[in-house]
Amino acid sequence: MKKIAWLLISPLFATPLYAADLMQIYREAQENDPTFAAARATLDAGQEKMPQARAGLLPSLTLSANTTWNETEISTHGGPSMASPNYNSNGYQVTLSQPLFRWQNWISYGQSKLQVAQAEANFVQSRQDLILRVAQAYFDAIYADENLKAVRANKAAIVQQLDSAKKNFEVGTATIVDTHEAQARYDLAVAQEIAAESDVEIRQHALQAIIGRLPGPLATTRKNAELSAPKPNDMNEWVSAAEKGNIPVQVQQAAADIAASEIDKQRAGHYPTVDLVASQGYNKSFFPSFGLYDTDYRNIGVQVNIPLYLGGQTVSHQREAAANRMAAQSGLDAARRSAALSARQYYLGVANGLAQVRALKAALVSSQSALESNKLGYEVGVRINIDVLNAENQVYVTRRDLAKATLDTLMSQLRLKAATGALGEDDVAQINALLDPSTAR
Repeated sequence: MKKIAWLLISPLFATPLYAADLMQIYREAQENDPTFAAARATLDAGQEKMPQARAGLLPSLTLSANTTWNETEISTHGGPSMASPNYNSNGYQVTLSQPLFRWQNWISYGQSKLQVAQAEANFVQSRQDLILRVAQAYFDAIYADENLKAVRANKAAIVQQLDSAKKNFEVGTATIVDTHEAQARYDLAVAQEIAAESDVEIRQHALQAIIGRLPGPLATTRKNAELSAPKPNDMNEWVSAAEKGNIPVQVQQAAADIAASEIDKQRAGHYPTVDLVASQGYNKSFFPSFGLYDTDYRNIGVQVNIPLYLGGQTVSHQREAAANRMAAQSGLDAARRSAALSARQYYLGVANGLAQVRALKAALVSSQSALESNKLGYEVGVRINIDVLNAENQVYVTRRDLAKATLDTLMSQLRLKAATGALGEDDVAQINALLDPSTAR
């Protein structure tokens, strides 16, 4: 008896189940998304530009060795042949070279700092892209689920109206037209349900491609969630911030600076180079007059190379660098304009989205009131079945449109922050606070 009683009350103490929220999905994406993993590896590779360029300013040390088998035949004119010594000569040399003046190497080192900054900016862009991709896939998935719920609710309501129409026709209080209309609506709802189920599966797999697993239930927005307006609530300030902080603008700015310094680097091809060179070695050789003997040597000196003429190559490289600088500057201008356009677009997306959400909330209340009125009118005979079906469909369409408008507005908020280069984990947390992780199982 006690066992039966426990089985009856144990569900009351069961741990509630929760759906995954946006922050949890984002954490998983950071660990499992292959595109983000590639971006992280690309950052590691880009950071090696600085030590590579620094190597051109530091000394180099090389070790070389040789061994040679020699077969020599010595003869005199008119006289007898002399002995032909065969011997092995060998030696080694250690050479130290320290650049004293190589102006192009110093410029390359300065460029490497810009290249590292460029790589870091690209990684920040990849991190922002990850947030946007996760959020878009997440919102698409929960919208597909909301759409499926609305389609099924609409279908269930149509089934009730179809049953009612059939019964009313049987008792003679309605015509066969009501039944046919309800049947047509039901067949359409079945087709919509199939399409909605397919869309849910597609959106789930799209999220799986990012996090490496099927996400399962996802938290949806809270019913009382209030969307906030952009802060500052001034489009011009967002545009100004985007023209300066937009990540592609930062990347292109670094590219323009690199291209500008490349002109000086190529001009340095006309300058002399000065190196300190020191070497130490050993050699074992054979001379007919002296026989085999060992040589130890050490030397140190300054080596100067002055380029006189290289077939016009240096001048050609200068012209190429000047053209590349103009291209990079044009690319920077294009990036700034694109950033400004994105800021305007997403600012208006947020502002219009907020207005649309307010309008759809009011429309939903009106649609529900209209549905109740049509149901009452149908019961008293002043409304026909098609009026009720249309009113029910309007409620579900409005509810679905409200969900989409809400999610689109949240997405525009994220994209607006990304346009200024300020999108980060805090923004994910703010949107995550608008979600309700509790689910009914």
